[in-house]
Order: sequence, then C-alpha cells, then structure tokens
Amino acid sequence: MKYPMQKILLAGVLLVATAAIAKLPAVSDEAKAKAAEAAAKTAWSGKVEGFLLCKSQDKVAAHYYKTAKANRKETKAPVATAACADPGVFAYTPPAAAASAPAKSS
Repeated sequence: MKYPMQKILLAGVLLVATAAIAKLPAVSDEAKAKAAEAAAKTAWSGKVEGFLLCKSQDKVAAHYYKTAKANRKETKAPVATAACADPGVFAYTPPAAAASAPAKSS
C-alpha cells in the first residue's frame, strides 16, 4: 500500500460528510417555490440574452451590407432567419396560484 494514511483520511472525511448530509432537514415548500422562481428567472434571462444577441447580429449584418454596397462589393443575399422575439418583462406566476385562480368563461 502506497498511501495508507490518505485512504484512512479519505474514508473518515466521507463518513463525516455522510453524517452531515443525513442531518439536513427536508426542503420546505417556500424554498421549493423560491427555487422554481429562480429557475423561471434564469430561463427568462436566457431568452433576453438571445433577443439581445439577435438584435446585435441584425445590426452588424445591416452595417455590413451598407458598407459593402457603398464600396461596390458584391454580396450574397442574406439568409432568412426568424424574427427577434422580445421576451418582455419578467412575470412569474407560481403554479399553485395559477391552479387556484378561477377560470374565465367567455
């Protein structure tokens, strides 16, 4: 055995870590709701970043075509892409509140 002390130390650390994890309380409903809201906000932030990237790419492409035309360079037709979709402001509706809200009938 090359490193017996390290193996004993590692086993001790794992034993203590297991005992520490076993003592953690269950996650409360409030913590679960907060985690769900954080996940929704993260997803929304990703959509906002995608929107801003789309707008900047459109701006760069427009500048390229403008300068190429001014310099009388031949350009290919731009590739048709989906329009940039603005995600709007962040609005989170908890699932419990959405389920308990009365349905509107038309």
